[in-house]
Amino acid sequence: MDPSITKEIVACMQDLPLPQQRLVLELVRSLATAPPQGVPAQDLLAFAGVISPEDARQMIQAIEEGCEQVDANAW
Repeated sequence: MDPSITKEIVACMQDLPLPQQRLVLELVRSLATAPPQGVPAQDLLAFAGVISPEDARQMIQAIEEGCEQVDANAW
């Protein structure tokens, strides 16, 4: 833990009203208990080369055709 960061957090917290201090505390607790996300890159290497170049090309084409379009009237 970086003492300078802790000191700055405490200083900022002292200026907050109690309800906001409680929100910060809840956030810190949730961050402290959150499970790590993702997997190590080493674990993903087993999947390298699994998708054929043709399948990859088809996936890229489908994404470009279906996902990268903006419908201005949808808003």
